Amino acid sequence: MPSLKNIRTQIASKKSTQKITRAMKLVAASRLRRAQDAIVAARPYANALGEAVAEVALRAGAESHPLLDRRSPERITLVLLTSDRGLAGGFNANVFRVTQRFINERKQATPPAREIVLEIVGKKGRDYYRRRKQEAARELAAPTAETATHLARELAQIVAQEFHDSRTDAVYLVYNEFKSAVQQRVVVEPLLPVSSDLAGGEKAVAAGALDFLYEPSKQKLLDSLLPLYVESQIYRGMLESIASELGARMTAMDSATNNAKEMIANLTLQYNRARQAAITKELMEIVSGAEALKG
Repeated sequence: MPSLKNIRTQIASKKSTQKITRAMKLVAASRLRRAQDAIVAARPYANALGEAVAEVALRAGAESHPLLDRRSPERITLVLLTSDRGLAGGFNANVFRVTQRFINERKQATPPAREIVLEIVGKKGRDYYRRRKQEAARELAAPTAETATHLARELAQIVAQEFHDSRTDAVYLVYNEFKSAVQQRVVVEPLLPVSSDLAGGEKAVAAGALDFLYEPSKQKLLDSLLPLYVESQIYRGMLESIASELGARMTAMDSATNNAKEMIANLTLQYNRARQAAITKELMEIVSGAEALKG
């Protein structure tokens, strides 16, 4: 049985851990509200832009712009959004699992993907694939509310240029979609080629897919609209990832705080029992000594 000093040390350690996890939970909860507001504000714009781009893409035709060009996906680029910090439950592990399943499916598809390149955002993703000796084409720090806009623009320009130059045939974005503080869903979202399989595309089909009159010109409009769409989708994914990370961390730290509380209660009970046993033993020794003196 552990000594009373050892149990007291364990109780103090668990209380210290509980204070840390409670503080991390409160910090994540306070930041989550702002992250939720940001993603709620960004979703309508991203959805509306996606519908508009889908309608224009369907009417203009795949041959009207390089970013609409559909090719056999032999070379695929995966943009992974992970975090810089841990202690967020299964936030990063879920991304890795879905990514690996996607890679396996693509390699077994007909025709199979000949090359799958990773663009990793976040230190946890970088460390995960480095440990597995798997190289990434690019490794970037995880976005924050302040850096998400710049980082989304940089990534959008990179993947759009690679697709334009035929260095990749398809680009996908893998991230945690925010549902609630306790629920996040990993999605694999196609970025390039820009698809017309959205609500806007359905509307265009219903309208007979008649083309527009373009001002100043179709090419200039698509040159501006399609890169903007890619950037907005990456930006939205980053905001979703930020909110999901905070929600996952808040949930994980709440669970850790409750576990520490339960462990402290068990150790306190164990301490009281050990203390009671020690006192009983001392009393018995005193009584035995007294009886021996009488004899």
